[in-house]
Amino acid sequence: MTAEHSPAAVDGLDWARHRGMGALAEKMGIEFTEFTIERSVATMPVEGNTQPVGLLHGGAYVVLGESLGSMAANLHAGPTRLAVGVDINATHTRSATSGIVTGVCTPLHLGRSMTVHEIVVTDDQGRRCSTIRITNMIKDMPAR
Repeated sequence: MTAEHSPAAVDGLDWARHRGMGALAEKMGIEFTEFTIERSVATMPVEGNTQPVGLLHGGAYVVLGESLGSMAANLHAGPTRLAVGVDINATHTRSATSGIVTGVCTPLHLGRSMTVHEIVVTDDQGRRCSTIRITNMIKDMPAR
């Protein structure tokens, strides 16, 4: 892989915005604000992503976490490889009821065939609401 094609040489935020996050993340209002292999950050509004009693839906936390972790794994994988999620888990420790939540994704392991990322989601007051861990398998890009 040449330097101009290595993940480290890519502007991560431009890469993520050009690639897109997918229809679900867009419907949920997820927006990337920082994106590198070492740290990725995205926000998501609580409004429109709640369960019937007005709390941010637990699945919404997971969508934010998977969006960040999978995209970060794909940036690490490079242009000829594909990262696909094989495991995700989340522990919700607080409920957001309004405003914006922020997910911060950091790698725990960046290997040739597997990545593991931790995503910490906090509310507007900086209180941890959810901790998500995602494992992605890296494989060759399928033929088109």
